Amino acid sequence: MFKRWLLTLLARVGLIMLGLCCCLSLFYLLACKPTSHNSQQSLVWSGGATSKEGYMALLQEREDSHRHYINSLTKQIAQLKEALQERTQQLQESLDKAKTKGILPQGLESLHKTPTQTDLKEFLRSQLNQAEVNSGVKLPSEYAVIPFDTFTLRRVYQLETGLTRHPEERPARRDRRDELIGTVETALHILNGPHQHTDNTRRKHTHSPSDFIEGMTRTERDRGTVYELMFKGDGPRDFTQLVLFRPFGPVVKVKSESLDTRNILINIIVPLSKRADAFRQFISNFREVCVKQDGRVHLTVVYFGRDQIDKVKAMMDQTTRETRFRSFTLIQLNEEFSRGRGLEVGARAWRRSQNVLLFFCDVDIHFTADFLTSCRLNAEPGKKVYYPVLFSQYNPSIIYRNDTLLPPVQQQLVGGFDRSIKGWGLEDVHLYRKYLHSKLMVIRSPSRSLFHLWHEKKCADELPPDKYKMCMQTKAMSEASHGQLGELFFKREIELHLNSQKQTNKGA
Repeated sequence: MFKRWLLTLLARVGLIMLGLCCCLSLFYLLACKPTSHNSQQSLVWSGGATSKEGYMALLQEREDSHRHYINSLTKQIAQLKEALQERTQQLQESLDKAKTKGILPQGLESLHKTPTQTDLKEFLRSQLNQAEVNSGVKLPSEYAVIPFDTFTLRRVYQLETGLTRHPEERPARRDRRDELIGTVETALHILNGPHQHTDNTRRKHTHSPSDFIEGMTRTERDRGTVYELMFKGDGPRDFTQLVLFRPFGPVVKVKSESLDTRNILINIIVPLSKRADAFRQFISNFREVCVKQDGRVHLTVVYFGRDQIDKVKAMMDQTTRETRFRSFTLIQLNEEFSRGRGLEVGARAWRRSQNVLLFFCDVDIHFTADFLTSCRLNAEPGKKVYYPVLFSQYNPSIIYRNDTLLPPVQQQLVGGFDRSIKGWGLEDVHLYRKYLHSKLMVIRSPSRSLFHLWHEKKCADELPPDKYKMCMQTKAMSEASHGQLGELFFKREIELHLNSQKQTNKGA
């Protein structure tokens, strides 16, 4: 009886719910039924200005509605992004706190481990495997061979002689000395470690620095530095070799910035005495590079004496008339020529408020617009000073002695020049050393756009011994290469050999 009454009640409740659903559906259809546009359409298609205006108004209304909808969605997306970023930051802070306490939620325990250490070890191991340490690699030619430097506790024997031009020297840089000494100390720690003496049959020998014979080292720029060290063994014919490898890490970004050089003015300071012909060649290159191509330069000429100063002034006036370039300064000193004095006077003569970049130049220097760009990029006030290594032109009469006509200067500057490293006066060396002893960063690099044109160099007898020696060294290096000077020195023997070869060929 109770079950029948319960079923009847459920049936009635179901019918009532069904009726309510039907009523709600009917009300929904009536409320959400789209408005009929028949009247509007009849208005539009009936023709006339009224229908056209109504149609345009309808389009404008729909466009505004869509625009409002798009703006609303854009705003919601921005709010969601902001909320997501905030939640992500909160989650990261929570994870960092959990890492500090050593407690992480389940499934995130792997975050507690630092994969950086493992990844770094794998990378360094791959550097060793790819370097030419355990086995050789195929090289395209003999020019691709990386030579070893040999070193002892006191000396380094090298092929890349650098500024000193000495194949055997004491390491001048402290980091280089520390590198080699530290490598030997590391090797001694390894050799004297407990794992080296597990064999009881071998007499335990404690190695000391006096047991170090020699080492070889070379650096692969993208892999690392390998060291092969030789030590004395237990007997006179026993030796211990130890190979160490210092791998290079991956490239790390230091900074990225935009450099604007549009407002950097260069003041070219040229000390001069006589030599009007050399200045004519210099001003010709100045007009082509500085006036026509660059335009952001100032030329300061410090002239010693009065002989030929009228010619120099006439060339500068002619440049002003023909190019309308007026950024010149001519300073005349009634003194004996001193390059250091001229550079100092030229630098102090700048009176404008604008900060200027100083380019200490000689009248025999030939440069391009690319070099001026390098000056602006590599020099920075109070931080960096740019000391480029120029290329020196050899004596054309020696290099092209077999030709009837010398090629133009531009063609001569393409090749056949040696890097001039010691071609300075002592005043330049003193200034250079002052920069080295300061906290300024000295940018020393070869410049492919800076050349020293050859001219006959005379070393005066009244020069002191140190300056006279440097003058003669510079003169020797600027005449020709080592091989070409050798051909001149052995010219007689070479001619005799060629004549004997001709006679032999005729007799055959």
